[in-house]
Amino acid sequence: MMKAPAMKATLPSLFLSLLALSALPAQAAWQLDGENSKVEATVIAITPQGPSPHTHQIRDLHGDIDAEGRLRLPLRLAQTDVLDRLGPLPPWLSGFTDRPLATLTTQLAPQRLDSLAVGDSRVETLTMTMEANGRHHQTPVPLRFSRLDGTTIRVTAAERMVLDGQELMANPTLRGVLLMLGYEQIGDEVPVNLDALLVDR
Repeated sequence: MMKAPAMKATLPSLFLSLLALSALPAQAAWQLDGENSKVEATVIAITPQGPSPHTHQIRDLHGDIDAEGRLRLPLRLAQTDVLDRLGPLPPWLSGFTDRPLATLTTQLAPQRLDSLAVGDSRVETLTMTMEANGRHHQTPVPLRFSRLDGTTIRVTAAERMVLDGQELMANPTLRGVLLMLGYEQIGDEVPVNLDALLVDR
């Protein structure tokens, strides 16, 4: 006889709790493992002595694939090996290191990743949008997704990827970084290699 009133008293609390949970934003199912996700780019410096290749890295890639499949990936100077080569920047440039040089966005249905069996791989051609200095550039990028275990998928390039060297030099921010590294002129192609891990959290 004493339990019925107690049960009735908890129903409003339970209803309010469920309502609060439904109002929370959906959690991303997949996210990049920063410690194991990087991009390598080979810049061909054009010098009086001839072409000279140099490899640079963008490390510690971070980004979540949300419930709608959107991935947003800001790229900052602090993630590159530029500071390793140049040393500490002057104080008036210190805030520049955490400012995004460019932001990549793309769309991939999380269900496509969830359905990948352990040991299997799949190639998906994603439309990558790069935003830098108010400009947007779209390009299709074939990527290979390989399921390593129940919670980990490796992402690599399915085909040779290159960036347009002249477009990079035409971007004021990226040109400034290249000039800091001593590149007054670079080759038309900048080969890029991607090696990243997606983890299901």
